[in-house]
Amino acid sequence: MTERIDVALIGGGIMSATLGTLLQQLEPTWSIRIYERLSDVALESSNPWNNAGTGHAALCELNYTPEKADGSIDITNAVKVNEQFQVSRQFWSYLVGEGLLPEPKAFLNATPHMSVVWGEANVDYLRKRYEALKDHPLFAGMEYSEDVRQIRQWAPLLIPGRAKSQPIAATYMAAGTDVDFGALTRLLIDGLVAGGAELLTEHRVTKLKKLPDGAWRLGMRHEVGGTPLEVEARFVFVGAGGHALPLLQKSGIPEIRGFGGFPISGEWLRSDNPEVVAKHLAKVYGKASVGAPPMSVPHLDTRVVDGETSLLFGPYAGFSPKFLKTGSWLDLFASIRWHNIVPMIQVGLRNFDLVKYLISELTASRADRLASLREFYPNADGDDWYKMVAGQRVQVIKRDPEKGGVLQFGTEVVASADGSIAGLLGASPGASTAAPIMIDLIERCFPDRIAAWTPMLTKMVPSYGGRVSDDPKVADRLLSETAERLAIAR
Repeated sequence: MTERIDVALIGGGIMSATLGTLLQQLEPTWSIRIYERLSDVALESSNPWNNAGTGHAALCELNYTPEKADGSIDITNAVKVNEQFQVSRQFWSYLVGEGLLPEPKAFLNATPHMSVVWGEANVDYLRKRYEALKDHPLFAGMEYSEDVRQIRQWAPLLIPGRAKSQPIAATYMAAGTDVDFGALTRLLIDGLVAGGAELLTEHRVTKLKKLPDGAWRLGMRHEVGGTPLEVEARFVFVGAGGHALPLLQKSGIPEIRGFGGFPISGEWLRSDNPEVVAKHLAKVYGKASVGAPPMSVPHLDTRVVDGETSLLFGPYAGFSPKFLKTGSWLDLFASIRWHNIVPMIQVGLRNFDLVKYLISELTASRADRLASLREFYPNADGDDWYKMVAGQRVQVIKRDPEKGGVLQFGTEVVASADGSIAGLLGASPGASTAAPIMIDLIERCFPDRIAAWTPMLTKMVPSYGGRVSDDPKVADRLLSETAERLAIAR
């Protein structure tokens, strides 16, 4: 007889690691197995060099605070993203307190978050953004300056070499973080395995079939030797990054109909020069180019990976039909179905600015890319910087009753009606908000168990069932407690 387990997690990234950890805390007796097609976990989007590690909390990302037609700033999405990150902070804090994660610096480092803009119109925008955010409980402590001396104190590389006549402004949040999601993923999965879960690497899931009793049969093969295998699972999570879309399509669930994917690749410039690295301790985000996707907002970042500090600038967007860095050149074409071809065509027709932007990025020379870097760091020496390929992202295309199809930036949980299978599509700010996304998935897929699980969910995430910012005193307490336990700024 085919072996049956309780939970199958497809993909060894931060999403599977987070969901598995949550379920193991909620139901310690459940059998959990992780299937990863590569030789180790966290080698795709969760790899620290494939993402910015920003710990997205909307402290510096300007695309979360658009300017409305009347000139006011809409902070709705910024507050939503920050609330989500606070859930992740609480969850990590709980795991550290319980000894389920080691000393926080193994995966998390205090790193100020900054926004910087230049030009009168952009300075006016940033000033209004600061005024809209500064009194909100989640953004308390934000500083603003148009004084080059102050900005130079915050980020020394930004000012020397810049024209004195150029208007410039910046905001500064000491409470920012740099997250090594690769290290965090490995630590979570190590904890899962220590708690009884199994990790099978070099196993590619090729088939998903619903069984009469509601469980799923997974067909797979071992990447070394091609040995076919089967297992049955009561619940399946598809956390395979860009490959989640084709796997969910193979499952045949009606909920995936109308969904497509638009892959975007990227590159970084990286510097390991100790003299340069020592002069910059921050993640500094600017404004996106017209037509640029949110994941391509330019930023100059401090990165701490395996205890070593580097600087990244970028990302420079590009196009590849692959859904993963290690994927197939046929991924995009193989994902086309009769039910998603109209949404995909409609998105292509309506996003000419994005297409134009991607073409400009693809044709950009090294000199062009260094010129972009020097808009942030005017005195940058090209010899200090080398190219790295960033992670592959697949933006969500979904059917829309009015427009035919829309391109969605962010993440989307797709779950079957009976909750027996679910998957995650999309990209940023995914990793930073893995905990709230996976808690939402648990609520959707296990509604009959939530009442019994609520005490444990509240223990892991004290704000569960509400919002951190609903009460300023509660917000202050939770921010202080998690900051102390995670050894980061308040």
